[in-house]
Amino acid sequence: MGVDLMILPIYTYGQPVLRKEAQDITPDYPELKKFIEDMWETLAESEGIGLAAPQVGRDVRVVVIDLDVLSEDLPQYKDFRKVYINAHIEEYDDTEKDSSEEGCLSLPAIHEKVVRPTRIRVKYMDEDFQEHDEWVDGYLARVMQHEFDHLDGKMFIDRISPLRKQLIKSKLRALLQGRFRCGYKVRIPRGK
Repeated sequence: MGVDLMILPIYTYGQPVLRKEAQDITPDYPELKKFIEDMWETLAESEGIGLAAPQVGRDVRVVVIDLDVLSEDLPQYKDFRKVYINAHIEEYDDTEKDSSEEGCLSLPAIHEKVVRPTRIRVKYMDEDFQEHDEWVDGYLARVMQHEFDHLDGKMFIDRISPLRKQLIKSKLRALLQGRFRCGYKVRIPRGK
């Protein structure tokens, strides 16, 4: 199994695929199993907790989330590794929101506080294309909102105040120009 796995480059801010709405797929999507394995491998290599297909250059609705890496601090997520296919947020429960710092593999070195609802209703398919429709809350709800935003062409910086966005403008410009360091393979926008 491990021989032909590939670590995919992560597309950084400015890549058009990150602003496209991703498409639902069918079980006959070419080499889906291998693509998911490559996504897991890429996620592990980049030490992230979530990865959406647009972040590796594909405009399809596939997300992998690994919260097991946080299980020392959040024991409820022990062994939590899940694939979400054709994921959509159906409903936001706006009765309670919280603010927490987020980062993104496509935005290396940028971290900002983002306010999000603490509970959402999601519909998705698992790896066997079994449909799920469930309410999710807590930290997983935040991670899902962050990752599922990628499927809709959004990034967490779209959810911060105009003032905060102004304050990180130079960091965003540096990303567009490829002037940053990170410990994983990336693909920066051409001709910027």
